[in-house]
Amino acid sequence: MMPGGLSETKTATPEVQHIVNQVKPQFESRENRTFRIFKAIVYKTQVVAGINYFIKVQVSDDDYVHLKVFQGLSHENQGPNLDGFQTGKTRDDPLTYF
Repeated sequence: MMPGGLSETKTATPEVQHIVNQVKPQFESRENRTFRIFKAIVYKTQVVAGINYFIKVQVSDDDYVHLKVFQGLSHENQGPNLDGFQTGKTRDDPLTYF
């Protein structure tokens, strides 16, 4: 993968679900609501000074959101940070850069 470019779409792993779980409070705070379902489905990565994760997350039976999460380099000891999100997505909407 070329630095700065997005990876191919991959099925979410337990590691990606862990990242999603860590940023869920940030997302809920920004949306001013809580979500019973918050399940990572697929993701893409972008290598920067760390890694940007673009993650499709199921938030209800038919509703999805796309999260952009920045994970700094491991020596920085910082948890993942929710950099942005898109709501109103469906299961079929492709993950793209935003």
